[in-house]
Amino acid sequence: MKQFVTFEGIDGSGKSTISKLISEKLQSAGYDVVWTFEPTDSAVGKYVQECIRSQSDPFVISFTFIVDRIQHCKKIQQWLYEGKIVLCDRYVESTYAYQAAQLEEQVKNPLKWLRELSIGRILVPDRTFLFVIDPKTSLARIQHRTELIPFERLTFLEKVYRNYQIVSKGKRFVHLDATKPIDELVQVCYDDILR
Repeated sequence: MKQFVTFEGIDGSGKSTISKLISEKLQSAGYDVVWTFEPTDSAVGKYVQECIRSQSDPFVISFTFIVDRIQHCKKIQQWLYEGKIVLCDRYVESTYAYQAAQLEEQVKNPLKWLRELSIGRILVPDRTFLFVIDPKTSLARIQHRTELIPFERLTFLEKVYRNYQIVSKGKRFVHLDATKPIDELVQVCYDDILR
């Protein structure tokens, strides 16, 4: 069984909805589950959200995300120690994908730079589900939102999409077609977590 599971994908990929449904399904089956997310709702996490909304300097956004994650990992470690299954909506690959897109004009190799900042400071998930969807399709899904954040633009999401493809390689990652029915995706993830 996988104990620490993360859900990744560009905005509008459905990962938040699906991860919540999986959490409910696991709880209904009697498992002790924590559903969490990044940026967190801590003081630092709220500052991250404010930095995004106000379009702060990309370095400020990157560092605040990393600080928030380091603090979050302490909580996650405690939950894991208590035997809980921890499901996290967005984690380190989000920072790699989004902030590398922001920093591409300012750092020679932003993906490498961001990865080096995290080495030895964060927990490695047992499984990461990447919900793959074309950026045009994802934007069509979220057009009804009352306020789109600065990251929710086509040219930017196309860069993020490419970065996700680069960083999500290896046994830990499962790529899922985000256009498939929600109940099918929930079942695939649920079965994989308990395997």
